[in-house]
Amino acid sequence: MIQGWDTKMLGEVCEKITRGISPKYIDKKGVVVLNQKCIRNHRIDLDPSRRHDDTVKKVSTEKFIKLGDVLVNSTGEGTLGRVAQVRELPSDRITVDSHVSIVRPIQGKFYLDFFGYAMIFIENEIEQSGAGASGQTELARTVLENNFNISFPKSHSEQRHIVSILDEAFAAIAKAKANAEQNLKNAKELFESYLQGVFENGNWEEKKLNEITAVKDGTHDSPKYIKEGIPFITQKNIRQDGLSFDDTKFITDVDHDKFYKRSNVAYGDILISMIGANRGMAAIVDDKRIFSIKNVGLIKVSENINNHFLLYYLKSPLAMKYVLYMSNGGAQEFVGLTALRSFPIPYPSLKEQKSIVQKLDALSVETKKLETIYQQKINDLEELKKSILQKAFSGELSESRIELIK
Repeated sequence: MIQGWDTKMLGEVCEKITRGISPKYIDKKGVVVLNQKCIRNHRIDLDPSRRHDDTVKKVSTEKFIKLGDVLVNSTGEGTLGRVAQVRELPSDRITVDSHVSIVRPIQGKFYLDFFGYAMIFIENEIEQSGAGASGQTELARTVLENNFNISFPKSHSEQRHIVSILDEAFAAIAKAKANAEQNLKNAKELFESYLQGVFENGNWEEKKLNEITAVKDGTHDSPKYIKEGIPFITQKNIRQDGLSFDDTKFITDVDHDKFYKRSNVAYGDILISMIGANRGMAAIVDDKRIFSIKNVGLIKVSENINNHFLLYYLKSPLAMKYVLYMSNGGAQEFVGLTALRSFPIPYPSLKEQKSIVQKLDALSVETKKLETIYQQKINDLEELKKSILQKAFSGELSESRIELIK
């Protein structure tokens, strides 16, 4: 134990740990309800919040957030454990939904902003403590109360001193991170701009996709999944950086044989998502594993077109405009097979296609180098935050030490 410090279970130093409400949403007025999306980067973002009709269902006083409360995402894979402190209290009445916990320290126990940093310090522990099946992790109130320790100086003046150092350091890190994120965004946008220019300025013949090559789609059935078997690729496996086999479900050989007759995926083909938020996202099959597809378009490799040229076009803003224009459906929009087959494709000579691919490949390599540099900078800054917090809660933080860290 650090001299002058104390360590208690979280439940011992909190006045209240409670989940939020089950809202009755309305479009206007009502009580502001924060959800998991509102808690990011240790800050509270009101933009994704919604409104609750408190004329239908009253909100108890204890469910309204107060200055100094820490909000903890308490369900969900990938969001569980994220924390943010209420350091400014908006004028509106604000509560949280049932996926978020309000952790309220005992009045007078802490310099409030110190409590917020203490919760950030144990954030990773909270994240790892969820229970439940993959995709639906859950953090019980009793786990929050009894499974985590909070260490703190007994002196409020020392707590305040630590907060002043952390505020300054975190503000500097946030500024550096914002610059790195902007540079990363600029690098990506520069490539996209060049990509758009290539296809906007080309005075080429245009053909429908099914005039160039065979265009199919995957099954729309939902087979029975098994623990091990043939990978079953869906739109979620088609990502900006290519085809991913992460979090893939598996099907039997019998189901695969049935689906393969409809869509015979092969090395070098292009897959394109046909449904959901990432519809239009395309990836080349660069993996020789055998697999089946669902809700995914299949563009067969063909001697009539350079598939890498085609892939670059499908990734361009021009192609995405067509996807959005041809989308149908409500909450789950999709692009139909007929629209996919009618996709208008610029069609220069094969020799020119090859030349364009070589230029785009070279620019892509340089762009990815820059992206790697900026992403590493962002990762390093996150590690720096953890390092500074570790020093703070090991009793090692002082003005001179923080200068060395910065």
